[in-house]
Amino acid sequence: MTIKPRRVAIIGGVRIPFCRSHTAYARHSNQDMMTAALRGLVDRFGLHGEVLGDVALGAVIKHSRDYNLAREATLSSGLSPRTPAFDIQRACGTSLSAAIAIGAKISQGLIDVGIAGGCDTISDVPVVYPDAYRRILFDSAAGRSFFAKLRPWGRLRPRHFVPVFPAVVEPRTKLSMGESMEITAQRWGISREDQDALALRSHLNAAAAWRDGFYDDLVVEYAGAAQDNNIRPDSTLEALARLKPVFDRSEAGTLTAGNSTPLTDGASTTLLASEQWALERNLPILAYLTHAREAAVDFVNDEGLLMAPAYAVSDMLKEANLALQDFDVYEIHEAFAAQTLATLKAWESEEFCAQRLLRGEAMGSVDRDRLNRKGGSVALGHPFAATGTRILATLASQLHKRGGGRGLISICTAGGMGVTAILESES
Repeated sequence: MTIKPRRVAIIGGVRIPFCRSHTAYARHSNQDMMTAALRGLVDRFGLHGEVLGDVALGAVIKHSRDYNLAREATLSSGLSPRTPAFDIQRACGTSLSAAIAIGAKISQGLIDVGIAGGCDTISDVPVVYPDAYRRILFDSAAGRSFFAKLRPWGRLRPRHFVPVFPAVVEPRTKLSMGESMEITAQRWGISREDQDALALRSHLNAAAAWRDGFYDDLVVEYAGAAQDNNIRPDSTLEALARLKPVFDRSEAGTLTAGNSTPLTDGASTTLLASEQWALERNLPILAYLTHAREAAVDFVNDEGLLMAPAYAVSDMLKEANLALQDFDVYEIHEAFAAQTLATLKAWESEEFCAQRLLRGEAMGSVDRDRLNRKGGSVALGHPFAATGTRILATLASQLHKRGGGRGLISICTAGGMGVTAILESES
């Protein structure tokens, strides 16, 4: 028996403000923030005591105590304790992949409603000690007598007390994401001036969106923070130009703290459901999740670390029988201004589209006035696992408020992966 796929409705999203690490949320954990965002969603849509089909949440950097983060946050959210939940992780694409997973379940009739989301904090990263010190602890714990437990401590040295902090470095290349992006920027000829211009636009668009009240129904106050605190409405090209490169400190370096995403804490959520579930509760449908695609590239030997979305979008558009220009709004994650620009440039390249994407012609250009109109990650911040559903809810809201249309999401991730999606809204 063939099951006819059901349309996946996006009802809305709620997040807490995104704040620079070690500021407003310096004493708050992933579970604290994730629970706050979930509670905001439950409050917004009257879900107290409701049994939902599933909840998919994730974090990129988390303590071992958070092995069941999604379930623990769900138990504290106001939803019925009978609502199941599971953890998911795909680096910066975590929460969009969570939404795709929940959407697939809804489409196939496995559940009627679910929540996707994510969170991350750099203010509360797990700090570990060298393996040699851990080995002493384990050997001592395994001892069967007092002297057997004491004996391993004879190996203890001062160097064992030097903590090891987590680093966003690719294990296979030993390069940070910024260092990898510098290589891609040089390969694609992305200038410092163009990066700064995109970063400035990100800040100005974000500031205007907050000023116009766009985020009022998408963000709930938490821990004294009412707005994203990284936005710089007074930023200028001159100020950005004065910043020094941070990943390649030579004259060739182009990536700075101003045109890269800052280390950020935050959490976001999105409610997805079948049309029938939404209509029965008289809840508005902002948009539909119609297509999605995840892809990966060989970033060790062949391609730039953050170029996978260029491939994923191409494949997704072929499947949807759409052109790159068939969209009213584009939301491209700004891991770095250079990444967004390199992706756009790849789609404009006849050589890249022919040799890499196996297309007969270039995909063409994107109308920049339709790109990240409410600010991007450079301005709003980027709590790794929270960005996907931040973008998903932002795009759905834009399409609904403009009276309909079609939107494209593109997110790059560590590990050379990309997560993309298409939303459509009806007038």
